[in-house]
Amino acid sequence: MTHRFDPTSLREYDIRGIVGEALGPDDARAIGRGFATLLRRAGGTRVAVGRDGRVSSLELEAALVEGLTASGCDVVRVGLGPTPMLYYAEATLEVDGGIQITGSHNPGNYNGFKMVLQHRPFFGEDIQTLGRMAAEGDWEEADTVGTVTDYDIVDAYVGRLVAGYAGGAYRVGWDTGNGAAGPVVEKLVKQLPGEHHTLFTEVDGNFPNHHPDPTEEKNLADLKRLVAEKQLDFGLAFDGDGDRLGAIDGQGRVVWGDQILSILAEPLLKAVPGATVIADVKASQALYDRVAELGGNPVMWKTGHSLIKTKMKETHAPLAGEMSGHIFFADTFYDYYGYDDAQFAAVQLIRAVHSTGKSLTALKDAMPPMINTPEMRFQVDESRKFAVIDEVLERLEAEGADVNRTDGARVNTPDGWWLLRASNTQDVLVARAEAKSQEGLDRLMAQIDAQLAASGLERGPQAGH
Repeated sequence: MTHRFDPTSLREYDIRGIVGEALGPDDARAIGRGFATLLRRAGGTRVAVGRDGRVSSLELEAALVEGLTASGCDVVRVGLGPTPMLYYAEATLEVDGGIQITGSHNPGNYNGFKMVLQHRPFFGEDIQTLGRMAAEGDWEEADTVGTVTDYDIVDAYVGRLVAGYAGGAYRVGWDTGNGAAGPVVEKLVKQLPGEHHTLFTEVDGNFPNHHPDPTEEKNLADLKRLVAEKQLDFGLAFDGDGDRLGAIDGQGRVVWGDQILSILAEPLLKAVPGATVIADVKASQALYDRVAELGGNPVMWKTGHSLIKTKMKETHAPLAGEMSGHIFFADTFYDYYGYDDAQFAAVQLIRAVHSTGKSLTALKDAMPPMINTPEMRFQVDESRKFAVIDEVLERLEAEGADVNRTDGARVNTPDGWWLLRASNTQDVLVARAEAKSQEGLDRLMAQIDAQLAASGLERGPQAGH
């Protein structure tokens, strides 16, 4: 028995593709066989499996479980829920790994698999290994097929989210966008003080109301309307699998991922002076400045949830975040497990706002006014994407520019900064710029355009996610 995956489905951080084109039950079965084989060779025997609410998730779950048990692993199914609930199961149950079936924030026709092996992220080379094992049929054959049990972990997970809550009572709007976080959020708000209004918490893999990606402002329109109509204190939004958080203040202004992180850093650094806070290269300079001003140690790192988790372990950072709204909590201050959890981030944000004694609107008002671009994505041939970045870095260094090479090229100038990096997951280049004035931003954009032109590219039409 061998299996060949569609090469486009084996991504940097997960396995993902359009169901029926790049991904189907045979792939799920092969993932199960390969993952169980790696787990058994590492001395493990049991895997937790969860799924999001997509139309294809049940069918893929059945095939995945078949593959896992065929190679001799026992499976604990934790059922429908957000990805962080599966991470919680993997961290707290007697299992040696976990797999969530989820298409994350992609459109409804996508699905995929996020994996954890023995409490560490499973990504990059690990995923390529699954591909090679399938092609060679290098799978363990079990003498006895593994067992399958169901375990309802929702209440334990929600209990963990609110444990020791001391965040005051607020009037909050919650929008889960028909994604997998809906039922958890419904239970969560019943345990929080204050007044809570929820939108689109019924799970529907067709996403009938809006696409569940809170990093795109157009997807926050319903939440803004709710906050305005009911004059709520603020609103919180979740992506399709509940590992990314979006927020708006009482005036409907977006509080971006790096701004959420700067608010979370305040109570942390009061309690743990000098703590390390990690953010990705797309985050605002204002965040790094704020962490330093609060007495913390700001660390800029590469974009990608698996890379950030790995860096957190290495630096013992209790808090990390990405521009995309992935926020990670670890260590004794949070008594948490080092993964990204939007539900936990929502509770921590409410606590952090309460601890400042100010409203979220006042906190947003106090942030330095920066003019920045959204994340711009341009299609580029896969074979050229990393080469272009190398060419840009070479030219910048020859000019003596102030460049940070952590992940692509992040260039500091008197106007502000700009970034150009290759996406790890798609054939696109990603650019972003931030300045203190519109004129400054125009100058930064001109520098990006000049670099692209020098490599024979232009900032053409935006590529989608």
